Amino acid sequence: MTARSRRPPPQPDSGSPQPVGNDTSVSDFRDRLQQAAQRGRAASAEKALEQAAEALSEEESKRLHSQLRLQLTDHIDQCLHQLADSFPGFRYETVVEDSGWGGSVTRDDLSVTRGRRENHFSRFSMTVSPHSKYGVLELIAKGTIRNKEVFSRNHYRLMAEASVDEFRDLVERWAIDYAEEYAATGL
Repeated sequence: MTARSRRPPPQPDSGSPQPVGNDTSVSDFRDRLQQAAQRGRAASAEKALEQAAEALSEEESKRLHSQLRLQLTDHIDQCLHQLADSFPGFRYETVVEDSGWGGSVTRDDLSVTRGRRENHFSRFSMTVSPHSKYGVLELIAKGTIRNKEVFSRNHYRLMAEASVDEFRDLVERWAIDYAEEYAATGL
C-alpha cells in the first residue's frame, strides 16, 4: 500500500473517553459534574417546595371544610327545628359522630290494634361528613317513616368547587321532601 491509499486514523467522537492527560477533558468533566450536582440540588429543592405547597393546600382544605361544615350544620339545625315544630311529636337531636356532624329529628308512635301493641319509629337526619384525604364536602341525608327507610341521599363536591349556597338549598329541599313524604302517610 502506498501512503496515498492509507486511511486517516479515526477521530475520537464526543462519546468516547478522552485521554486522561488532556487538561481540557478533565475540566470539561468537572464542569459537567458540577452542573449535574446543581441540577440534583435544584430538583430536590423543587420537590421540597412542592411538598410544602401540598401540605399547605391540605391545611387550607381542612380550614375551608371546617368553615363550610359549621355554616351547614347551623342551617341543618334551623331547618330540622322547623320541621320538628311543624310535626308535633318529633324531637330534635344534635348529631356529633365519627361519621359526621349535623342533626336529626325522631318520633316514636305507639299504636294498639286488636290488643296488640306496635311501635313505629320515624327519623330524619342530615350530616356533613368529616374532612377526608379526598378533599370533598359531603352532605348525607337519611329518612325513616314508620320503620321503613324511605329516604337516602348524598351529595358531594370537591372543596375547590363547593358552594355553601348549593348545599344550603339541598338541606332545605331534602327537609321539605321528607316532610312531604311523612305528611303523605297520614300521621
